Amino acid sequence: MKKVFKSKVGVELLAPLVIIMTTVVVLLMMTGAYSWTVLIIPLLTSVFIIHMFLTTYYTITGDELRIHCGFLMNKPISIATITKIKETSDPTSAPAISLDRLRIEYGKGSSILISPKEKQVFIEMILSRNPAVEVKYKKKR
Repeated sequence: MKKVFKSKVGVELLAPLVIIMTTVVVLLMMTGAYSWTVLIIPLLTSVFIIHMFLTTYYTITGDELRIHCGFLMNKPISIATITKIKETSDPTSAPAISLDRLRIEYGKGSSILISPKEKQVFIEMILSRNPAVEVKYKKKR
């Protein structure tokens, strides 16, 4: 059975991007010394960011977790190699659009940060395929 988990979108990451891009465009337009070609850079940057936000998701199919992030990442992880899932707010760059994240530890010392909307369902699905996974929550449940 295949299950797709969309990334949670956090205001804490979205708001600064919107403010910065809006400020850049307004300042360029207020200077009066702009040309429409100068606006192409913030426009293309905005399109890239929107694309990344819309195409960041995590798929569980059989015994594989696949992490998608735009055209930059399509990473498969064998669920059998996952050793730990830990709730975190680590702001490190990752295929996660929220700071409400899960650190997935797998293989020999590898880890990745993700932010599925349905965190608990995601964790339960991983545990159903690999009950040996250690889960650490920020707060006791």
